[in-house]
Amino acid sequence: MMCTACVLVFSGCAVSMAVQQPGKKDLSVLESGTPRPMVLAELGMPVSSRWVNKRRVDLFRIVQGYSQGARVGRALAHGTADFFTAGVWEVAATPGEAYFSGENLVFEVLYDENGRVFRMRSVAP
Repeated sequence: MMCTACVLVFSGCAVSMAVQQPGKKDLSVLESGTPRPMVLAELGMPVSSRWVNKRRVDLFRIVQGYSQGARVGRALAHGTADFFTAGVWEVAATPGEAYFSGENLVFEVLYDENGRVFRMRSVAP
């Protein structure tokens, strides 16, 4: 009875965190020739946008997350470990999920006069 109570009280943080991790972005939209609306659809609105020599330059800050399969797999692994350790697994798993919360990336995208990606460069976050 006490073990069941522990599992119910302590499990779930790492499981929930794993499922709620950011999704993986398709960075192939940053390849030359991609129309700006496709870039915006995948990455969201830029942090800033400016015009340089009659060409638009967007700055994006994103968190590159994980595929749905990876997130579900991690959640299942945490749930299983929680069950077999009566929730003790959460002591290690919750900080681990907090640490592995995606990679912060910053990109500057220069578009051509037709609004298509001309060049992309990574910027230090």
